[in-house]
Amino acid sequence: MKKQFRKIQIGVMGSAADLKYSKSFEQAAEEIGYWVAKNGATLIFGAEKNYDSLSTAACRGAKKANGIAIGITYGKGLDIFEKKNVDVVIATGLERGGGRELSLVLSCDAIVALNGGSGTLTEIAIAYQANIPVVALKGYGGWSEKLGGQYLDDRKRIKIEIAETPQIAAEKAIKLAKQKYQYEKNK
Repeated sequence: MKKQFRKIQIGVMGSAADLKYSKSFEQAAEEIGYWVAKNGATLIFGAEKNYDSLSTAACRGAKKANGIAIGITYGKGLDIFEKKNVDVVIATGLERGGGRELSLVLSCDAIVALNGGSGTLTEIAIAYQANIPVVALKGYGGWSEKLGGQYLDDRKRIKIEIAETPQIAAEKAIKLAKQKYQYEKNK
C-alpha cells in the first residue's frame, strides 16, 4: 500500500475590506487561491464573519479551481461571510489581533501575503518566528510590500521571498513548503 501524505497547506493573508483595497487586489488574491488549489495544495484563510477580505477572495479562487478551502475564524460559531465557499470552518474562540492570527498561521506550511495592515503584519511576524516560509506579492503595497526581500531581524530565520505574479507566488509558496517539509523529515 502506498504511503499517503497530507496535502500542503498554504495560507493567504491580506487586507480586510475596511482598508478599502482596489478590485485589482481582490482579483490578485483570487488568482493566488486559484493557483494554490490548481497545484494540489489546500488553502488556509482568515474567515471573516461580517465583511470581505483579500483572504476570503483567495478562498473564492480556490473554489473556482475545485480546491479545498479551510477558513479559520475568530470567536465562536461557524457563521462566516463566505460560508457557501468554505469546505471546513475552524472557530478558534479567540479574538482578532493576535489570537486568531496565531492559529491561522500555525496551520500553514507557507503563507502568501499581499498588501495588508496590522493583521497581516502580525501574521508575517508569527510565520517568521515559527520558521514558516513567507512569499510577498510585489506591487500591492502594505506590509507585504514593505517586508518583501528582507529578514525581520538579525536572527535571519527566513527571508521573506518576493513574487512578481499571483501564479508565481502560489507556486513559490508550495515549493518552499515542500522544501521545509523535506528538511524537517530529514532531521
